[in-house]
Amino acid sequence: MNEQQIFSEVVTILTPFVKANAGNITADSSILKDLQVNSARLVDIVIEIEDKFGIEVKDEDADSIRTVGDAVSLVLAKQAAA
Repeated sequence: MNEQQIFSEVVTILTPFVKANAGNITADSSILKDLQVNSARLVDIVIEIEDKFGIEVKDEDADSIRTVGDAVSLVLAKQAAA
């Protein structure tokens, strides 16, 4: 998958959890602040990302996810390492 495809899939995963306007999600969107996803739901999002992309996200990696772009970068890095 390329970066745009991963971005689209991450947005699809995020959308059910977003309390703010999901129509304007960019790579710079803060998951917690801009999209108003609570931290407990972030765990669910990480699990869905793991399942969708067939990767394992360690706790320290999950802690580094602040923006949508961070999630995309993490998936890209994990796929490149595989």
